[in-house]
Amino acid sequence: MDPQLDPMKDDLPLMANTSYMLVKHYVLDLDVDFKSKVIEGSIVLFFETGSQHRKNSSTGRECCQSEFDQSHKMRASEPYHVPVTNVSACSSKMEYNGFAVSGEGEEDTSDENGNHSNSEQASGISSSEDCCDRENHGNQDFVLVLDCCDLSVLKVEEVDVAAVSGIEQFTRPAKLTDVSKELGNLRNHIVHELVALPAKRWEEQLCCFTHCSQAPGCGELPFATGPWSLEIRKPGIGTPADFPHAIRIWYKTNPGGRSVAWTTDQSGRPCVYTMGSPINNRALFPCQEPPIALSTWQASVRAAAGFVVLMSGENSAEPVQLPEDILSWYYYVSMPMPASTFTIAVGCWQEVKQQSFTAAIPTNTEFSLPSVQADFSWHEAMCGHVGYPCRFQNPAVSWQAVIPHRVFSPCCLVELCEERLLPLIPQCLSAAFSTLGTHPFSRLDVLIVPSNFSSLGMASPHIIFLSQSVLPGGSHLCGTRLCHEIAHAWFGLAIGARDWTEEWISEGFATFLEDVFWARAQQQLSHEEVKGQQELKALLRWHRLRDEVQNSEEELQVLRPNKESTGELSESGASVVKYGLKAEKIFMQVHYLKGYFLLRSLARTAGEASFLLSLRKFVCKFHGQLVLSQDFLCMLLEDIPKQRKSGLTVESIFQNWLDTSGIPKLLPDQLVLLLEFLLEEKTLCPRTLQCLERTYQLREQDAEVRHRWCELVIKHKYVPGYGDVERFLREDQAMGVYLYGELMVNEDAKQQELARKSFASAQEHMDVSSAKVVAEMLF
Repeated sequence: MDPQLDPMKDDLPLMANTSYMLVKHYVLDLDVDFKSKVIEGSIVLFFETGSQHRKNSSTGRECCQSEFDQSHKMRASEPYHVPVTNVSACSSKMEYNGFAVSGEGEEDTSDENGNHSNSEQASGISSSEDCCDRENHGNQDFVLVLDCCDLSVLKVEEVDVAAVSGIEQFTRPAKLTDVSKELGNLRNHIVHELVALPAKRWEEQLCCFTHCSQAPGCGELPFATGPWSLEIRKPGIGTPADFPHAIRIWYKTNPGGRSVAWTTDQSGRPCVYTMGSPINNRALFPCQEPPIALSTWQASVRAAAGFVVLMSGENSAEPVQLPEDILSWYYYVSMPMPASTFTIAVGCWQEVKQQSFTAAIPTNTEFSLPSVQADFSWHEAMCGHVGYPCRFQNPAVSWQAVIPHRVFSPCCLVELCEERLLPLIPQCLSAAFSTLGTHPFSRLDVLIVPSNFSSLGMASPHIIFLSQSVLPGGSHLCGTRLCHEIAHAWFGLAIGARDWTEEWISEGFATFLEDVFWARAQQQLSHEEVKGQQELKALLRWHRLRDEVQNSEEELQVLRPNKESTGELSESGASVVKYGLKAEKIFMQVHYLKGYFLLRSLARTAGEASFLLSLRKFVCKFHGQLVLSQDFLCMLLEDIPKQRKSGLTVESIFQNWLDTSGIPKLLPDQLVLLLEFLLEEKTLCPRTLQCLERTYQLREQDAEVRHRWCELVIKHKYVPGYGDVERFLREDQAMGVYLYGELMVNEDAKQQELARKSFASAQEHMDVSSAKVVAEMLF
């Protein structure tokens, strides 16, 4: 890691040493306390040895220690916590939601929507005294580094997974010869076998994770916390392979922690939710933040009766009643995702029920891609991601245009949600399916979040947050925002950026697809109306982008700020997100808009149908994986010969769009095409025309562009532009004859006067034939 980077200023540090140990599964067990505004409990992390240690196993001790010494300056940790025998402060009622899956032969109890019946099973945590003192953790100890911020860590312990009843099935291949090391090796071997289970055994795997997470502790581990990290050692252990692969961390959040917002909803009731913080979830639970740390998770969350817990899990949880008027909610995911996608919202939410409304699925096929019944031989290829129960390989859901969905809101907004939001969801889901195919996630919750939410929407796996601002004033804003967030299911979630600085891979694609989905969701619009709507929206976006570029720092306008170093990590796996903590960046839209215009430009070159088909192929090839810009661009250029023939290369796109600040200049032909489209519009208001001229600086363009601008001025009687028409008739006589006819045919006195005045001043110098033709028009 570059020691010159200051993580306390602009760049967000990703401290986890994922190259040495990689989290594969989290088990969270949490209590939500609204009185103290604290979430408290434990998290069990299951690891596998990272790629860097496997590659350098012969010199693992030296590599790990060297990297630790090099990056320790950035961590600035507090002194190590020495384990103590009194753990009463860490005790907690610990219960887990089991489910009836303990082996391949048992029946899945989930219903068609992915719900599981939850049965509670009380379990306590026993601790054992750790006799190691502080002197034993010398420089030779391996240090596990997790991303952590604004958390009070109470205790860290190794989990004795070997004590779980029935775990013998994962120990048979183990060959243990050294009695002094057999228990540690056995525990790590069990975890290795558990995380390596094939995707078809995911239910058995999830059940085993549950039981292992309830196993007793077998020794406390020294730890230290810093501004951005949690460091954990095991005295005498010098390599990641020997470090415990299952650890439990007892902790509680800080009321002012930056990952969650404690507030009240629109009905005045308390709630807490993850609001998309720049520091992601590290103030909610210790984790590995780098995108490469793809993991599954399960969580039991308890809150007082009356509160509803929503999470980014794939099951629609049903609460279980516990003593003392407490409800427990259990969620899980089987698709490995970055820890940043974990989402929770606890409040007095009310489900918005459908009364008599029956949603109509869009039947407008005018904008549809070729039917999914067509021969998509490329779809039959095996998935390229790590093993998990993938929907793209499930024929039963390949035709599911509308996935199961629910809407939640504060009670005061239920009626408005029922009227405005609920009918739009099936239309938008179906439009997305017709464009990109199989939905990556099995269900969807939509929650109207409190008014302090700083965005119009946020997408996470299986759940979307929407601002209350999208509800009033018709369906347009609500529908387009819903389409934008639904698009993130494919771009941003199922396909993620390998380097978080490449936000355009998520936001640029979602902005582009927002228009496509919304056009297909609006059944009543003709092709011409959709085309006009999208052109006007492009104009407004270009104006917004131009304003932002003129009023922001150049370094924040670059879509690939790391350039050729994009995607690179340090030896340990630690890195930084460039400008990730810069306050103004949160409110910038350059990654949305500049990315959108890049995709729009590529779609125009290829043709929209071909371009959308390439997007669908890209989804099928790269879902469940992390990508860089070149992964998409290379596939697109190979897939569509027309792109290559136009002279486009990955390098030219980097140079013109991704690696530079500002706005790529439109070619004159592109401007002419845009103005031609706008000439087809029946009406354009003066403000739109003013915005158009300023945005594209039309008075400074070539004659072809200015000619179309003059046509727009005449058609819409835009008086501030009459001087441009007069100047064109005087200075561009070779192209101006047609404009005289336009000025006269409108039968507008001011325009006819303008035509005669212009002709009088230019007639003396005009070509004789041209002057005769114009005179016949005017008199």
